[in-house]
Amino acid sequence: MPIFAALPLLALPVAAYNLIALLLMPNGFHSTLGQDRMTQALLTLPTASGGVWAVQLGDMLIFASLVILFIELLKSTTSRQVAIINHLLSMLVFLVCLVEFLLLPAFATSAFFLITSMVLLDVLAGFIVTIVASRRDIDIGGG
Repeated sequence: MPIFAALPLLALPVAAYNLIALLLMPNGFHSTLGQDRMTQALLTLPTASGGVWAVQLGDMLIFASLVILFIELLKSTTSRQVAIINHLLSMLVFLVCLVEFLLLPAFATSAFFLITSMVLLDVLAGFIVTIVASRRDIDIGGG
């Protein structure tokens, strides 16, 4: 069970985007149609104002990523030793996202940029929470 606690959950939407790019885009990761695929409407919902809301694939990935980011931020408040491994794996996920965004045309979309930003926020929040918690432990223990 502790190994699953160390895995960064934001790797899930990154993996989902990779699967979409690999399986649903012509030429896979080298496809230039990433923006077209991410802005494709999955469903349309009527609103109370009489308008129609077109829910896009990229929107769904971003929403799922926001929910997972919230869970990751809650996880980062624990001061278990497995949190350090989680921070390192989260940094690895961020580096993968950054390389994909910069080098692969299928990942040059706003949706993937926002997912990459969420992974970066998870990395920063995890390190900051760990540092603050450690500092508090040192202040209490030293004094």
